[in-house]
Amino acid sequence: MNFKEQFKKIIDENAIVLFMKGTKDAPVCGFSNTVVQILNHYGVNYKDVNILEDPQMRPDLSELSGWPTFPQLFVKGKLIGGADIAGELHDNGELLDILDVN
Repeated sequence: MNFKEQFKKIIDENAIVLFMKGTKDAPVCGFSNTVVQILNHYGVNYKDVNILEDPQMRPDLSELSGWPTFPQLFVKGKLIGGADIAGELHDNGELLDILDVN
């Protein structure tokens, strides 16, 4: 199974997925850390995928998603965006509805 197939499976099997640099326990970039902090603020369960594990992961995910930068946040199979978009949605209250958290 190639990375694109693996990513599709992960996205299909998890309501919230964060493709990031590092892990949710040890982010290795500020943008990834920002999204981790936002998701942790809501107390949601999410799957984290470290895209630094293999150099082919980043181009394969970008091709699949159509989004060139990382992190990439998916909710219910849909790409939400990266750190800037997640931050804006959090700041204006829309991310709560997207995550469907009470």
